[in-house]
Amino acid sequence: MDAVRVALLREVLAGTEWLGATRRFAGTLRTSAVAHGGGLLLVGTREYEPWHLAAHLVDEAAWSGTPELAPTLVRHDARASDPAHLAVGLGRLAAARRGETLLVVAPSAAPCPDGPGPRPGSGPGTPLLERVYDARRAGATVLVLGTGEGELTAMSHERLIVPEGAELDLDTVQHLVSAAAGENPLPSRRGRRRLRDRLSRLADALTAPPPPRW
Repeated sequence: MDAVRVALLREVLAGTEWLGATRRFAGTLRTSAVAHGGGLLLVGTREYEPWHLAAHLVDEAAWSGTPELAPTLVRHDARASDPAHLAVGLGRLAAARRGETLLVVAPSAAPCPDGPGPRPGSGPGTPLLERVYDARRAGATVLVLGTGEGELTAMSHERLIVPEGAELDLDTVQHLVSAAAGENPLPSRRGRRRLRDRLSRLADALTAPPPPRW
């Protein structure tokens, strides 16, 4: 979804809760990542890897001059033989530390698409839940974008839920979140240049060739 389509979508959504909700979530994402100098981890479920969100965040990081928004895509079935940007497995979440930000995209109902809920007294009982639990306990900020409530969202510091049957689907909401993350301004003395920068960015987006597929 290009900048023009995002703008048109925002016009259609004017007056609904979605614009405010996606901008608030994006603001938390950007503030967390930028305040700590980066360390943004992005993970989905075994059945759903957020490739497009990763690509859009990379684009937003470049266009907005905010490299901290470029995520590390964490994969369930990563192999050492994969290209470096695709070879990061769930173990990276267990190694997460204070100051890092973990964004989880889970398009499934509660409790978690990977399986049953937590084992009593032992923390979450599935691979993804266990790793998210480890990351939060180590001090990482956990954000969840999903379609249902459950153990995963209960562990989050910030969540954005897209209920089944809502006006928007999860993919569309991801586009809105990534676009808003690139637009939220940081405090800067160069305030007069912000409008010019955004117009330049829009012009670049409209004339640039499509990005390569991941």
